[in-house]
Amino acid sequence: MRIWSDRAAGLALGVALDAIIGDPRKGHPVAAFGRVAGGLEGKLYGDARANGVLHVALCVGAAAGIGVLAERVRHPVVRTALTAAATWAVLGGTTLAREGEHMAEALEDEDLRRARERLPHLCGRDPSGLAAPELARATVESLAENTSDAVVAPLFWGAVAGVPGLLAYRAINTLDAMVGHRSPRYERFGWAAARLDDVANYVPARLTGLITVLAGPDPRGALAVLKRDGHRHPSPNAGRCEAAFAGALGVTLGGVNVYGGRIERRPSMGDGPQPQVRDIRRAARLTRAVSLVAAGAAVLTAWAVRRVQTR
Repeated sequence: MRIWSDRAAGLALGVALDAIIGDPRKGHPVAAFGRVAGGLEGKLYGDARANGVLHVALCVGAAAGIGVLAERVRHPVVRTALTAAATWAVLGGTTLAREGEHMAEALEDEDLRRARERLPHLCGRDPSGLAAPELARATVESLAENTSDAVVAPLFWGAVAGVPGLLAYRAINTLDAMVGHRSPRYERFGWAAARLDDVANYVPARLTGLITVLAGPDPRGALAVLKRDGHRHPSPNAGRCEAAFAGALGVTLGGVNVYGGRIERRPSMGDGPQPQVRDIRRAARLTRAVSLVAAGAAVLTAWAVRRVQTR
């Protein structure tokens, strides 16, 4: 089917667009989806899992349905363009690495206020009481986890399921960020979003760990820590990414995190010292390297399937 070659070209163009322009400051399609999902939450919310299941089904189903319509377009150029647009819309690797570099710059300038203001761009931790070392650790951990969420996972689903996979994955991941966290309001309503996000990220997170081993500065160290510590994180997926980054960078991740007054104690991963400010730029470079390998693998996968089909 020609759709696979159009998919490969669209993925490559979408990756290039993300590398060139990143995320727009205003009018981002994912932000628009978030507003719609938030409005629907207001109509469907109830402190029950069934309400959350319905919310997720409608939001993800709508996103996947738009993707199916895009894949049914017959003109190959238009189909390629739609795949490229969807790929650009769901990727966040360029902006992720830039956010890491902004954090590094703020801490290098010893501007804690600016650094604390930037942390919410990367994660949901309370930055108010964090000193430079804790801000550095939070940044490295967020870069590791979000390299999977913002790059490897959408490319994986784009390669195997095209535009429906791209849009459905981003819908799932966005809903998890909105309602999938632990709180009195979302303990039941957000259950479906959180569990579906775990399923959608199961394979991509492990691919992220393996790609980090291949692309990182210390393959042997990354593999050793990934195998030993990857399962220790309370998340079934984030630990694989963070452990691989810890081993590749020669640092130790994990510790006490505060989320809106809620304290979580994470087990240690890695053998080196706690991350320092200088390690943030190293982590951002690793994010870019993993993103590049993942992009190449996604495009080659779609192209290879097309070659097999033509034979």
